[in-house]
Amino acid sequence: LHGNNVSKATNPFWKSGRSKSVSELLDILQDRAHARQSTLDSDQILEQDLEWLQNDREAYKMAWLSQRHLARSCLDLNIISQSPGWAQTQVSETVIVCKLNYQGGSVQLPESDITVHVPQGHVAVGEFQEISLRAFLDPPQTLNHNLSCTVSPLLEIMLGNLNTMEAILLEMKIGAKVRKDPFSQVMTEIVCLHSLDRGGPFKVLNNCYIYKDTIQVKLIELSQVMYLVVAAQAKAIPSPAATIWDYIHKTTSIGIYGPKHIHPSFTTVFTVCGHSYMPEKLTISDIKRGGKNMSPVVFHLWGKHSFLLDKPQDLSIYVFSCDPNFEVKVEERKEIKQKELQAGKVVHQQFLFSLVDPREMHLFDFRVQVEPPNGRPVTQFSITTPNPAPNLKRFSHPPGHMQEETEFKSAPLLPKVIVKYPTFQDKKLNFTSYGVTLKTVLRQNKIDYLLQYLKGDTIALLGEGKIKAIGQSKVKEWYVGILRGKVGLVHCKNVKVISKEQVMSSSDSVFTTRNLLEQIASPFKKLTYIYSVVLTLVSEKVYDWEVLADVLGYSHFALEDFEGMQAEKESEKVSYVVKKLKEDCHSDRNIRKFLYELTVALLKMDCQGLVSHLIQEAVILTTAVKLGKGWRELAEKLVRLTKQQIEAYEIPHQGKSGDIAVEMMWKPAYDFLYTWGAQYGSSYRDVLQDLQSALDRMKNPVTKQWRDLTGALILVNSLEILGATAFSSSEEDTYIT
Repeated sequence: LHGNNVSKATNPFWKSGRSKSVSELLDILQDRAHARQSTLDSDQILEQDLEWLQNDREAYKMAWLSQRHLARSCLDLNIISQSPGWAQTQVSETVIVCKLNYQGGSVQLPESDITVHVPQGHVAVGEFQEISLRAFLDPPQTLNHNLSCTVSPLLEIMLGNLNTMEAILLEMKIGAKVRKDPFSQVMTEIVCLHSLDRGGPFKVLNNCYIYKDTIQVKLIELSQVMYLVVAAQAKAIPSPAATIWDYIHKTTSIGIYGPKHIHPSFTTVFTVCGHSYMPEKLTISDIKRGGKNMSPVVFHLWGKHSFLLDKPQDLSIYVFSCDPNFEVKVEERKEIKQKELQAGKVVHQQFLFSLVDPREMHLFDFRVQVEPPNGRPVTQFSITTPNPAPNLKRFSHPPGHMQEETEFKSAPLLPKVIVKYPTFQDKKLNFTSYGVTLKTVLRQNKIDYLLQYLKGDTIALLGEGKIKAIGQSKVKEWYVGILRGKVGLVHCKNVKVISKEQVMSSSDSVFTTRNLLEQIASPFKKLTYIYSVVLTLVSEKVYDWEVLADVLGYSHFALEDFEGMQAEKESEKVSYVVKKLKEDCHSDRNIRKFLYELTVALLKMDCQGLVSHLIQEAVILTTAVKLGKGWRELAEKLVRLTKQQIEAYEIPHQGKSGDIAVEMMWKPAYDFLYTWGAQYGSSYRDVLQDLQSALDRMKNPVTKQWRDLTGALILVNSLEILGATAFSSSEEDTYIT
């Protein structure tokens, strides 16, 4: 890392006294890259020229008021509670600018499946290529008619350097597939169209390759500004076919946008388009309040849903609130015309929600149904709103204030992520806090993760942080400690905390980072997981397949040994390593546990952010499976869901009889817990602790027998100590506070 003469007070590396994991450091680098992008993009903002107003006081006043009106941030929370969520009114557009050197790299439009790959040698050594990407939801109107329809957003690519030696590759997800019947296959073609002007004319590019729902386009003839869009086109439309839609399976997407926080009265905007790209923020300029036009308003994406539509036709959108405390005002139905769908237009429909009882407000679900004038619904789905504004929350257990290690996110702004993973060191832990037990605790029925001890024992403490968890019969506060080589919990009231200097003798004079790692990762031996989720997370967040293979014991393998397949992307190579581990563990499942061995390996690479993400995913899934129909009681305790809200989670999983099979009850439980956990952001420790506390308060707590969540809390409370010691550059012992 190159220094930039930044003081400790302002440098993010010095914001906390504790050590940083590799994933945290990479997150900081990603933030810096975003900051660099902002400076690169700043030339699009024009400086105000107010000199011409200096002699016209009234004109100056009106200009100032207009500017203030557009830039207001609605900081007065009392006004927010009355004015329905017009909090962000600055114009928003998703643009990414990246500067690449001779090494090349990839540039991805944020929150999209649109990527430009720049090969090594694209520009000469010492030169740079600056790439700008921007997507427009509305396609060119000339490309949508009976013989043609667009199936992607219109992409603008701007290049700063045309002195190039290699072509670039565009990869983009498309919203259509040609039907499999022979006639459709012959008559229809999906093409990428290119133009130097946003409005056209467009010409077909030849160097295209389509695999499933993704198109790859090799851009050879480069220009300073290029516009590209993908379309399905037919050579002719003989009867009985009427449009190009008869030859393709066309995806239609609905994006639901709303304010960042819900309020007693708020508007949602339903955006309907013919492709899958939906930006995270969307500027709407036709909002009306009290019969007057509002300033442009930035809405946030709450969720999106895609479905297949056989033909362009009139559609109606119905919205039903699942919370009796919120109602959809005025109209409950909005129309989408056939000609709008066929023209490829992006349609915006607004729904206004209002609070019935102002005494209580919390997040809720609403159901969306899309149907033709006469017939069954073409699709239906549910959306969960965000939380109320901070001063309007009614949660009894709001998210904790501590922001923990952030799971490592891929950084599309960086040309190429090069990570030097640290080496795990089996070093002795040196404790500075101890506890002397005040009583003897021996249990006839042993409880996992709870220590047993004799009066006068000295327990080494891994810090003085406390965990809330149920014991034999009631919830208590616990320290994480080590006694006679075992990591576990000791009741805070049963120990007197002393310093290292006060210790007379300790049975844990030698306890190493390897001992700690193997024990705290043990919950992963029993947690349920979704293999595809684990594979995706690890392949995206690990950047060196050889390091992962080495820590897993596969250092003697070459890449060709993994299924005998060749791979170009680093993520593909990582996934082969994970698949190899899965196969080996499956063949020896009584001894080897896949998730446990993978987690131990990731912790040895200092991927704490990724591990925290994996454990949250696994805990939420396992909890859903353990609870079954008991999830309803938990939902009432966590966020006081009403009966109607609970039914909204269960309806999508009901069978033909209208009931949910017992073995399928985990699905609505998982949907709820996943939605609930998302509100915490990166505070994974608070997610696990609040979930543990809520489960402990149930009438018949599953946590009395199922202790793996307690083990997960021990893990996340030990990560800092593990990282600070195992990856310390000092040869001396690392002291833990």
